[in-house]
Amino acid sequence: MLQGLRNLTLALAPLLLAATVPVPAWAQAVWPNKPVKIVVPFAPGGTTDILARAVAPELAKAFGQSFVIENKGGAGGNIGTEIVARAAPDGYTLLMGTVGTHGINKSLYAKLSYDPQKDFAPITLVAGVPNVMVMNADKAKALGINTVPDFIAYARKNPGRLNMASSGNGTSIHLAGELFKSMTGTFMTHIPYTGSAPALMGLVSDQVDVMFDNLPSSMALIKAGKLKAFAVTSGQRSGAMPEVPTIEEAAPLKGFEASSWFGLLAPAGTPPDIVKALQRETAKALSSPAMKEKLLAQGAIPSGNTPEEFAALIDAEIKKWAPVVKNSGARVD
Repeated sequence: MLQGLRNLTLALAPLLLAATVPVPAWAQAVWPNKPVKIVVPFAPGGTTDILARAVAPELAKAFGQSFVIENKGGAGGNIGTEIVARAAPDGYTLLMGTVGTHGINKSLYAKLSYDPQKDFAPITLVAGVPNVMVMNADKAKALGINTVPDFIAYARKNPGRLNMASSGNGTSIHLAGELFKSMTGTFMTHIPYTGSAPALMGLVSDQVDVMFDNLPSSMALIKAGKLKAFAVTSGQRSGAMPEVPTIEEAAPLKGFEASSWFGLLAPAGTPPDIVKALQRETAKALSSPAMKEKLLAQGAIPSGNTPEEFAALIDAEIKKWAPVVKNSGARVD
């Protein structure tokens, strides 16, 4: 009988030892065991939305659960961003953040309802994109505006006659326009929308005059001849539209650069294993030939960097945009 007990103890020993080894809470719950929500803090149809919808199906395949896009636009992306900042850090609520929500807004808003560094766990940079200065093609032709210098000359002769659309206060689209106004000595009334798509609709329907939109969301309208592309706001030309000069080349405005970026973030306190798993699968998706081709064709440059690298980028961008916001005079109370 004693020998039998010894044998039973030896047989159970590995199981008892395994039970005492700590495992991550999310692993115990088999994360994800329900749909994961990706909050896009802007209206559907803009670049933030386009990139989130490109990544979501790939993450769904990797984890065997739905990744659902939820658009929560308004206040320059602050409404949707705050929702994620206050969400439970359990891996079921993510954010597609932007240079606006996590680079610009800390300096632009007198009272920001979230801290872009302390309230989030960066996962990975999804893509970077240039902005593009666009105008309603028919209106540009009617006014004889064919180039950036033409636009500047008209704006200077007609102060206040032109207005400038954006996807919301504090977005890179807004601030690119403010930087342009500051560097050219022109004045245009800012008309903020709840996202890039409705702003583009206003531009196409001639309700507004100019926009410094993210290239991916304007690409189809430019190719269709609805919008006239004057220049991109990045330091280099875009491979997707190499014929379009940079603003620095076209004006010339030395040192003009106002590019955008987009990345996945989770609420602060989200288990590191979940963050690492999401980064790994997102990077894998972004490195696939099909995804690369799709994003590059839209003017976006895919990334997939580490959480640490993305956190460093956010820190650097906050420092970069602070003096730009101050010098441009842009401020939202």
